[in-house]
Amino acid sequence: MDTGGSLIRVLRATHNMEKRIHYIQYTNPSNYPPLEQSGLILLTAGWDVRYFGIQSEGESNKLKFPEPLASRQTLWKYKTPGIGQKLQYAAFTWTALWRAFWQRPAWVYCSDLMSCPAAWLILKLTRCRVIYHEHDSPEARKQKTEILKTEKLKVEHKAQMSAFRNVSVAEFKKVSTFQLFLLWFRKHVGREADLVVFPNAKRLELFINDCQRKKPSQVVFNCPRKEEVRKPKAEKRKSEIGNGEAGELRLAFHGPINRDRLPLTILEAMSRLRGRVRLSIVGYETVGLKHYMQEFMAEARRLGLNDCVDYHGALPRREDILTHAAQCDVGLAFMPLTGGDVNLENMTGASNKPFDFSACGLALLVSARPDWEEMFMKSGCGLACDPFDADSIAAQFHWFLEHPLETRQMGERGRHRVLEEWNYESQFVPVLAKLKS
Repeated sequence: MDTGGSLIRVLRATHNMEKRIHYIQYTNPSNYPPLEQSGLILLTAGWDVRYFGIQSEGESNKLKFPEPLASRQTLWKYKTPGIGQKLQYAAFTWTALWRAFWQRPAWVYCSDLMSCPAAWLILKLTRCRVIYHEHDSPEARKQKTEILKTEKLKVEHKAQMSAFRNVSVAEFKKVSTFQLFLLWFRKHVGREADLVVFPNAKRLELFINDCQRKKPSQVVFNCPRKEEVRKPKAEKRKSEIGNGEAGELRLAFHGPINRDRLPLTILEAMSRLRGRVRLSIVGYETVGLKHYMQEFMAEARRLGLNDCVDYHGALPRREDILTHAAQCDVGLAFMPLTGGDVNLENMTGASNKPFDFSACGLALLVSARPDWEEMFMKSGCGLACDPFDADSIAAQFHWFLEHPLETRQMGERGRHRVLEEWNYESQFVPVLAKLKS
């Protein structure tokens, strides 16, 4: 008997299994930059990386992974709400379990609410270890209250209430029994997963308390990789930014588009500077607010800003998005100052926009929230304003125009922070150590 050869084959198979990781995400994985960043890091480290998910609804379906990740994902077609979608979800859950049985990855990386039932089954029925990475958090307590108070509203809004709608948890308008079912699985996966990852410390603390978690947890900011950091910006000509009446300020925005992230007050503020401010928009409308860009562009025309606003729609790859941003001077990262769900209240580290803009050497204009001011304004990377006050926004636009050197220095400080700290390689070190342990 060739005992030595058999032993070598067993050891090789075990080694391969130990460096195999499966990402399961009901929502299209390429909609979430952290899944791209961690996948590329693991692939470089010699891991066999696979993705399993379902295509997105709407414009966000245009987003794609770069090669070689694109060839490592299995995406089922999106189905509209109805019995077909329900059957597809059941098939998705059981297929994720079957893949864990058949392909025996060492780790399964679950990262949205809809994949929690599959993650729980994998925890209970296989020997795979599980990471739960929550991008968008549901507000469980609020949901339980609303479900008791809004039975009539549920009937009235039935057309918009599909529990299977392929969007982030934060966009669920009403709750349902099915969503409570998902929350049960989330709580148990959160308690039993081998590692839990959150982009924000406060949200992680709330999650640990809610799930009574005792196992390891980690905060990982939603940052770009070092490879995505652009070279220092060349010295601009006098006519490009600031310097009195001759200057022009170029603004960048990218990501999901809605009234909170891209308010009409931006246009009102731009109109007060007589065509000296231009805005480049790369992104897609959220499912719950279709046709908002039509309203936004109509308002731009009304204010005489036809030539000052460029809307590029959804670009497929992060490389394309960052290339567009790098051509600008200031990146816009807005959200409401008060109110909102648990995600909007705790976006420090969770929003990729400020980090992406800093990687491109752009100064930042963020909402005047204490946590954002502490991270970005006090570190000298940008300014803050009230995003729903045109006077507040216009005042900061004027400052950028009148201080071109300081604006470039802000962008350069942000770029250095990304290289030193705000990069996914640095943030992912504890997770990679856990995966290897």
